[in-house]
Amino acid sequence: MLEIEYIYCPNRGCQNYGLRGNGNVGIRGNYGKNKNRKLLYCRTCGKRFASSTATAFYRMHLSEDIIRQILHRAAEGDGVQSTARSLKIDKGIVQRVILRAGEHCESVLSNLLHSLKMTEAQFDELLTFVKKKRILENKSWRDDLEEVSHAPVLLRSED
Repeated sequence: MLEIEYIYCPNRGCQNYGLRGNGNVGIRGNYGKNKNRKLLYCRTCGKRFASSTATAFYRMHLSEDIIRQILHRAAEGDGVQSTARSLKIDKGIVQRVILRAGEHCESVLSNLLHSLKMTEAQFDELLTFVKKKRILENKSWRDDLEEVSHAPVLLRSED
């Protein structure tokens, strides 16, 4: 399902370029072989664009489901050939999808680092901190409290 509020105008000359949730993006119609892709437009500048613009799916002639399956299998460590065989597609297609997704991730990370004015090392430290915090929150913190409460406590005498 298309969530318009997360889409922005890709026209760098538009005053609403990069801004999400302004209500300036609307659906113009459908396009593609099966008319299953959305054509959007910006109410501010009038530019029309594909709903997949600025995503890893842009100009890919595969269904989003197939692309998601390829990326999921790659993330799970499946090889290119085994992924191609199980999905009954050419291994070159699998390679291109993985390469395109990697380039998209690199672009997103680069823009994020630039906008936050962080180095890659600082961003890595931030991610490590967030991951540790999530692990601690998901871990049964009550078990930790029980371990601490059963541990011997040394009291200092005030002589």
